[in-house]
Amino acid sequence: MPPRSEGAGSIYDLGYRRYDGLRLGRRHSVLSLYLYTVRWAFGLGRRTSSKIIPVAISIIAFIPALIQLGVAALANDVEIIKPENYYSYVQVSVALFCAAVSPELVARDQRTRTLSLYFSRALLRRDYALAKLAALTTALLFLTLLPQVVLFVGNMLSTKDTSAFLRENWGQVPRIVGSGLLIAGLMASLSVAIACQTSRRSYATVAVIAVFLVSTPLANIFVREAGGLGNFAILFSPFDLLGGTTYWVFDVTPGSDSIVSIADLPMLIYPIVTLSFIAIATAVVLRRYERIAA
Repeated sequence: MPPRSEGAGSIYDLGYRRYDGLRLGRRHSVLSLYLYTVRWAFGLGRRTSSKIIPVAISIIAFIPALIQLGVAALANDVEIIKPENYYSYVQVSVALFCAAVSPELVARDQRTRTLSLYFSRALLRRDYALAKLAALTTALLFLTLLPQVVLFVGNMLSTKDTSAFLRENWGQVPRIVGSGLLIAGLMASLSVAIACQTSRRSYATVAVIAVFLVSTPLANIFVREAGGLGNFAILFSPFDLLGGTTYWVFDVTPGSDSIVSIADLPMLIYPIVTLSFIAIATAVVLRRYERIAA
């Protein structure tokens, strides 16, 4: 037997069998990550303390709808909360939900170094990014769209003539859906674009809050004090931008004391800028995950 050369290796057959079962592939991986992230956003499958903030904020988002339904049950044809104004009642709640949840959805995987596990399988980097965006958008629809659906159905059932209510208000349905999608899409894409830049949850939370809550008073100062080109500052305040977009979707004129009315910009500019910001924020997220170390 020839002498063993220095540095030679040995092969051992440990009896492991190759997996010959069904491989569900990339599509199933993306769907699984999406559903898991939606559940994670509301703390499902996690400890009780993780459920407190998302569940509490979700309940708060439904309060205006419940108040309106209570009023409608006592006095027919009394509408204290109109669909185009509903967002203004829950915008802070939605922003706090984004600040609390988005860092958990994306920063946590960076902090725990689990991205390499995701990317080592059929899941592509852009699949991961888009699944996270879609999941947070879906979670936000629970706060922006579902309360208005409950409100619409409740008002319909509280009327004496349901068919007459549907004939008069069916045109509100696509507007309710459209405004809910735009609000959820913008706030989700901005939140994920900010939160994915760092693995530190606290930094991401503060940054998200700052973008939503600090930008509004600054934009209002520019619009009220500067005027002229300063009016375009309203487009960099997510709350006011979405307020103008909602007015455009429902084809209503804002009140004279509204910051949208004071800025006096063409109403069509609001949905255009909203869609542009969604596209830009999505591109930022995709680029981040194409370059991030895993």
